[in-house]
Amino acid sequence: MIKYDLHLLGWYEFQKLCLTIVQEILGQTVMTFLDSNDAGKDGAFSGTWKQKDGEDLTGNFVIQCKFTNKSDKNLRLSDLDDEFSKIERLVLEKQCDCYVLMTNAGISGRFETTFSRKLSALGVKTWRVFGSNWIYTQIHESNQLRTLVPRIYGLGDLSQILDERAYSQARQLLLSMRDDLSKIVITTAYYKAAKALSDHGFVLIIGEPAAGKTTIASLLAMAAVDQWKLFTLKLDTPELVIKYWNSDAPNQFFWIDDAFGVTQYESDLVNNWNHILPQVKAMIKQGIKIVMTSRDYIYRRARNDLKEGAFPLFNESQVVIDLHKLTTPEKEQILYNHLKLGRQTKQFLTKIKPFLNDIANNSRFIPETARRLADPAFTKQVYISKYSLMQFVERQESFLEDVIRGLDNDCKAALALIYMNNGQVVSPLELEQNEYDAINKLGSDIGSCIQALEAMKDSLVQYTFIEDNSVWRFKHPTIGDAYARIVSKSPEQLEIYLYGTNIEKVMEQVTCGNVGLEKTIIVPKAMYNIILERILLFKESEAYKTGYLSRWGAKRKIYTFLSRRSSKDFLNLYISKNPKIFEQIVKPSMSFHYSEDIDLVIKLNELQLLPENYRKEFVNYIAHFTILGEDLYVLRNDDLQKVFTIMELEDLKQKVRAQLLPNIEDLRRKREDEFRKFNDDTSEEHMEDFFDKMNILQEEFQEEENVIEVIENEISKAKNWVDEHLFNKNEKPDRILDIAEEKTIIKSSRSIFDDIDI
Repeated sequence: MIKYDLHLLGWYEFQKLCLTIVQEILGQTVMTFLDSNDAGKDGAFSGTWKQKDGEDLTGNFVIQCKFTNKSDKNLRLSDLDDEFSKIERLVLEKQCDCYVLMTNAGISGRFETTFSRKLSALGVKTWRVFGSNWIYTQIHESNQLRTLVPRIYGLGDLSQILDERAYSQARQLLLSMRDDLSKIVITTAYYKAAKALSDHGFVLIIGEPAAGKTTIASLLAMAAVDQWKLFTLKLDTPELVIKYWNSDAPNQFFWIDDAFGVTQYESDLVNNWNHILPQVKAMIKQGIKIVMTSRDYIYRRARNDLKEGAFPLFNESQVVIDLHKLTTPEKEQILYNHLKLGRQTKQFLTKIKPFLNDIANNSRFIPETARRLADPAFTKQVYISKYSLMQFVERQESFLEDVIRGLDNDCKAALALIYMNNGQVVSPLELEQNEYDAINKLGSDIGSCIQALEAMKDSLVQYTFIEDNSVWRFKHPTIGDAYARIVSKSPEQLEIYLYGTNIEKVMEQVTCGNVGLEKTIIVPKAMYNIILERILLFKESEAYKTGYLSRWGAKRKIYTFLSRRSSKDFLNLYISKNPKIFEQIVKPSMSFHYSEDIDLVIKLNELQLLPENYRKEFVNYIAHFTILGEDLYVLRNDDLQKVFTIMELEDLKQKVRAQLLPNIEDLRRKREDEFRKFNDDTSEEHMEDFFDKMNILQEEFQEEENVIEVIENEISKAKNWVDEHLFNKNEKPDRILDIAEEKTIIKSSRSIFDDIDI
């Protein structure tokens, strides 16, 4: 018999589990659920109870839930003494023809016999008793029930809950999630995300830091493994999505956490997503499911660069998590679950118990609040009083900084290693010389850092698996945020970080001056020379193996840093050391939308750092390819148009009208001729570039009906060509997450926190 730790649910969640079983397994619609203090019935309905086997039961039904927080407890008749007087009254009032008892305690044969005699003597006509073993069976046999009550995944042995094939596929992923799954609370955002995934095959979950984006994604991952038997992969980058995509198998589920940057916006990630959007569309058509998450402020940045027109699902399949819309019962349950399953002592729970309702009702409460309150590592300096606890909730960032500052040198050095490696460091530790030097300056060594990581495991750091590699990472990205704030306030630590961290990672985490990016380390002017010195020596990127790509990757990193993360003062300093930069960027690579050269030209022109002769050379180059119809990006991008003078821009548009529009048919035919039936693209995907150009021209000439007519005619011909060149692909599997939003509210005069310290 497979067992589940139902005693960890708490009385409130156990009642909800019973309600779900009654509705989903037994097929009954229960009027309401009440607590055990209300008239002796936790649920009630009137009608016919359709049973799978045996005769149907009719009449007025009373459902009673008996919860115990002790594992392996057997129910005794004396445990129900308070209920029998209520049952007798309900029978006299003709409200109880059948009594249903559901409990997570064990039911012995002797108990059933004596219980039956007692109910018969009280006048109850029929009764049913469902104990822990029966509930275990329902959970094990119904993946639908597990999906509706996903905390179950964290309360049992995953290797037994899931079938062998699904478990072996997702073992590493699920093992790292199990602790979090046991504390999960279903919110409205989860139901919206499940619907978006069912309707579109794709969902983008957006929210503030610590809002619960990863929690929702983990629930969807579990549903994919359990309900659909999908091969589930948690990946970090667009390149890995393409690497692991099996175009012959639609049974894959991709989970990409922090798709556009972990704690701050990373433009390279967005550009890489833009490059693979055609493949992403093909995956979804094939039946593959994709879940992405992003912090809200990072996605606001990303939207400026994402080709949303080429992938409308970025808009159509968004689920925004609004922390202010968490209901009070949801916040109370989140707080209860973390404290009940956390590391705090019973003495601590007893002391904090009177203030838990106030904590949950505080407008600044977020799920991360509950996680930190449940861990002694975060509450050592917290005095248990209402004022002190409200300060803990409302000033979470400063409290977290105080916790990190209070660590010993070895723990601080271990956190530094993780931060220096963009939030995760491979285990076992293999450090570069500059990393050895950095931790030595922080007063530690590699052996002490390893011990510190073990000591902080599951509080400040987490040991998990990513792409088959074991890694140490921050338990939550907000810890990285706090560490960055500490570093930015300490000149000594900042200098250690700037010299000790791989320059590629530095360029992804800092800005030279305040350029308006959130959650970044701002390097002061006095330290610009450190960054400049390292950038000028940076010639090859470690992200690529071949020499050509390594040099290209290094150039791309530098240009991106200069265009997005550099102030005018730093750019002036860089130009003084590398005046050839202008020659290198005025003839950008195709396609213009992805060109970091163009971004840098725009930035230099905006700051009046672009010499006029280079500006004209750049304008002529862009205009040449626009008139040919090779790339129409300038007609869509307002920032790029600002590099042109008013007269230059008007001249360009006149030449597009006079020279490009008469040749649209040739443009279409050329694109059609480049198609190969047996390449990776369908005919529709192949023609997306042409359709995108036509959309740009339609927007540009929307007031000219004769021009629009010509464009629409060519679009129509292109669509006919697409239809004529379609070829069969595997039919998309029909996978729907049948999860209706739970509307039942348990009305209760009893506090959910009643048994928090038992």
